[in-house]
Amino acid sequence: MIFGRSERGKPPVEPVTLKILVAGGFGVGKTTLVGAVSEIRPLRTEELLTEAGRPVDDTTGVEGKHTTTVAMDFGRITLREDLVLYLFGTPGQDRFWFMWDELSEGALGAVVLADTRRLEDCFAAVDYFERRAIPFLVGVNCFEGADRYPAEAIRQALDLDEDVPVLLCDARDRESAKEVLIGVVQHAMDYGADHRPAVAT
Repeated sequence: MIFGRSERGKPPVEPVTLKILVAGGFGVGKTTLVGAVSEIRPLRTEELLTEAGRPVDDTTGVEGKHTTTVAMDFGRITLREDLVLYLFGTPGQDRFWFMWDELSEGALGAVVLADTRRLEDCFAAVDYFERRAIPFLVGVNCFEGADRYPAEAIRQALDLDEDVPVLLCDARDRESAKEVLIGVVQHAMDYGADHRPAVAT
């Protein structure tokens, strides 16, 4: 089905658009995930890593990484005829965190990508969304050669609330990444229902 059109004889469907953040530590696969699912050519703001940045960009565990996001990644995916997600990948390094407040404005929810080899790198993102009551899930990007752990072990290591979903994924695979995005939309809807203020009678 062509975006913006409907079946013959029916009026065009005006899709609901939702904003989802993709966050996590440096080199965890945020740009890869956005690129894997985006139906448009994703906007990327990647720059080459330089010698000057080596003291502040810890590449331990991701020695093959040669670029870094300096502003954001942006992509779009249509989940259904009436539901479109806009994806915003956040920069991972501490020195770009000032941009997170602007990027998170109006977000329905977030995906925190985690790498079991550098699990501590996603603590800041988890803390950020917890403090701002933005619903999120943790997507464990299963890198080749990395140790695999059950979701419950990841939950305990990150000290997550029981209602925060933890999903194993491959950020390179479109279907796997899509399942993560569907998961965060569902979690955000459930979170909104659970935290809706009571109506006085």
